[in-house]
Amino acid sequence: MVLLEREVVLQALVGHLEAAVGGPGRLVLLRGEAGIGRTAVIRQLAQRADPHIRVLLGACDPLTTPRPLGSLMDLAPYLGRPVRNALTGVLAGSCRTDEVFDHLLADLGTCPSLMVVEDVHWADESTLDLLRYLVRRLPTVPALLVVTYRDDEISRTHPVNGLLGTLAGYPWVYRQDLAPLSRPAVARLAGGHSVDAERLHHLSGGNPFLVTEVLAAPEEPVPASVREAVAGRLAGLSAAGRKVVDVLAVLGRRVPVPLLASVMPDPEEPLDEAVTCGIVRTDGEGAEFRHELTRLAVLDAVPAALRLRVHRKVLAVVGSGPVVVEDLALLADHAEGAGDPHAVLEYAPAAAAHAASAGAYREAATQYARALRYADRLPPDRLAPLLEGHSRACLLSSRLDEGIAAGRSAVRVRRALGDPLREGDDLRWLSGWLWPAGQAAEARRTGLDAVRVLEGPGPSRELARAYLNLCRLACYAHDGVEATAAYAEKATALAERFGDAGVLVQARFHTAAARVLGEEGGWEDCEHALSSAMAQDLPVDSALLALITCWLAAMRRDVSRTDAAVSRAESYCLDRDLQYYLLCARAWGSAGLLNGGSWIAAADAARAVLSHPHAPPVARSTALTVLGLVQARQGKERSRTLLEQAAKPVDRDCLLDTGLGLEAQVEAAWLAGDHERVRAEAGSALAALTGRTHPWLSGPLACWIGRAGGTPPRVPAAGPYALELAGDWAGAAARWDRLGCPYEASLARLAGDAPALHQALAAFESLGARPAVIHTRAVMRACGVRPGRRGPRSATRANPYGLTNRELEVMKLLDEGLADAEIAARLYIAPKTAGHHVGAVLAKLGVHTRHEAARKLHHQQPSLG
Repeated sequence: MVLLEREVVLQALVGHLEAAVGGPGRLVLLRGEAGIGRTAVIRQLAQRADPHIRVLLGACDPLTTPRPLGSLMDLAPYLGRPVRNALTGVLAGSCRTDEVFDHLLADLGTCPSLMVVEDVHWADESTLDLLRYLVRRLPTVPALLVVTYRDDEISRTHPVNGLLGTLAGYPWVYRQDLAPLSRPAVARLAGGHSVDAERLHHLSGGNPFLVTEVLAAPEEPVPASVREAVAGRLAGLSAAGRKVVDVLAVLGRRVPVPLLASVMPDPEEPLDEAVTCGIVRTDGEGAEFRHELTRLAVLDAVPAALRLRVHRKVLAVVGSGPVVVEDLALLADHAEGAGDPHAVLEYAPAAAAHAASAGAYREAATQYARALRYADRLPPDRLAPLLEGHSRACLLSSRLDEGIAAGRSAVRVRRALGDPLREGDDLRWLSGWLWPAGQAAEARRTGLDAVRVLEGPGPSRELARAYLNLCRLACYAHDGVEATAAYAEKATALAERFGDAGVLVQARFHTAAARVLGEEGGWEDCEHALSSAMAQDLPVDSALLALITCWLAAMRRDVSRTDAAVSRAESYCLDRDLQYYLLCARAWGSAGLLNGGSWIAAADAARAVLSHPHAPPVARSTALTVLGLVQARQGKERSRTLLEQAAKPVDRDCLLDTGLGLEAQVEAAWLAGDHERVRAEAGSALAALTGRTHPWLSGPLACWIGRAGGTPPRVPAAGPYALELAGDWAGAAARWDRLGCPYEASLARLAGDAPALHQALAAFESLGARPAVIHTRAVMRACGVRPGRRGPRSATRANPYGLTNRELEVMKLLDEGLADAEIAARLYIAPKTAGHHVGAVLAKLGVHTRHEAARKLHHQQPSLG
């Protein structure tokens, strides 16, 4: 498992080590909860220590009767004979422990040393005395003493508190805390696994042990290793202590102490005992498990009868008085646990509505699903709102299958009720989500049905939204500015009448977006509309527009704009728990990385999207296309399978809308040397585009026909493609260079002169584009141009790891200890781009940390030039 977010602590420890071995010595207390990774950090520190430093690793054990000086016994084989003899004497009763202390101190004075005592929370009194003795005299020896302990097991009466109190007065004692992993770090570890990274972070609280165990057994609700670890922590509890833990597990998340007391009288002492064992924490007003996964492990073992009693008691106590909105989810949970369907239908819908209003869509979807499990006897007028709420919450949290199914059911119920206004609005909502589900043709039909149904009752806010939906679909389908604007005008007129700010801002945005796709400007208007949506605090509208901006930028191959748009969308959607928009933005971010030549980072980003269990079909199709193109450009056999899979989650209309998938198939055929298939598939795709204004797809398809020896048809073509089709390869290449697309620029240069061919060859070699390299050499031979040197460009050949010029620049700045933001500032690139370059450097070197990269390259310094 990669060691993440520990570099700052490791650098501090390395600094302490370097200072201590040069004198005077010092002590570092390394602390954190169980499973936080103290041992992993110590191992890394030992690996980073200079060879002349002696490394002494000892640990205390969780024994019923701790070994006297147990950690020192571990070190004995690596210490001098006087220390070993003294230890033997202590065990035989012929030597005092203070003699061992004196000999150990003398031994530490003989050579620079790193001495580690792990898990001092399990130490015996003699070990604690040893540490008190050593710390006072550490400045006299060239040694760093590192002591680790679990701070979640140090109660008020724990013996280690006495040691910590003694150490507080020494200026050469330092403290390092290991914090839980952040959401991005958990997401990185979850990459390649079919696990929802957000849920994993929620369950684990960022604890590395829990994260690792869930990823090792993702199909298990609670991994067996976690259940066993929790059982071990609880083994020493009294009956009352175990009961309070069981009750807390049933009660759920943070539990107010008065509520706990209403279920279990006099809980104070048992609760203190539970806190001491390390899995529960309290601030005097409430108690909670440190990690949700730990709570679930305990809950699995709680007897059914106790669960039922607790659920019924809480339902009676909390439900007897005025219910505040914060208690709705609690009551819904306990109502279901108590087997009370009437209470479920009272509290769950209200809890769902409250969660949705707060933007907690996953929680809302859970509560709506809970209510629907008991809704079989509800009248249609009460069932319909539950289905509508469930549909919206599921779709906004990227559970598209559930959301669309609930939406279809809601339409049927509203139709049976004879409610055209709500039926039409449900059809409009359903249409808007069929498109990202990959069902573009049905989305258009359903959208037209929505307008037909809503035009019957006359002008309404719902009809404004239905017209807006057709405006959006016209934009995505490249129907052109005129068709998009016609629907936008209808939507705007009604939105102004009924005061719908979301419709107004979206209509402006999509009209401008149609111009962007048609090469007629519009970027500034799109940005202004998006800024307006954010300023008006329209979260769903803003998230959609932020996502579409990512798509527009990636479609136009504008690398820097894509990078900025994806960063903005990620930040916005993460803060608001908008999973669907987040996953789609990341998929288009992988396309942006591909366009920019960062193929390793593009493949990693695509895999991260594909590994998410709720990635929507349009995002999966995009990510599979990116991954397939990376492999095709690298000459790997599996690329064709991936590109075929990319077409499966979506219908052909959706492929035409998004554009990337059809062109990818044609390019893969060209890379495989099958020019006949290139011309056939490109021609077929162009025929399907008839009636659409799509210069960023029809243009490249025409170019591929020309590159395959055919006669390119006259079709709408975007800037660089139009230049290439007009024979201006130099202008096309220059335009691609400005957009930041080295691969596309090199393709354009294949039609150029000898210097252009040499430039293309060097770029293809740098990118690792083996099929393109082979093709370029063939073109050079046919033109009588000597390919010259073989292999990577000189900067890349100058080191054994294949680092490009930019990656060598990044490596030098890494060696200076700069962070991604500082590297970005020095190189005048975006911080996220700098991060991708850093990731590529680490991947090529086969290391996980910046420090490892620097050490590895230092060993190769002569060959790095």
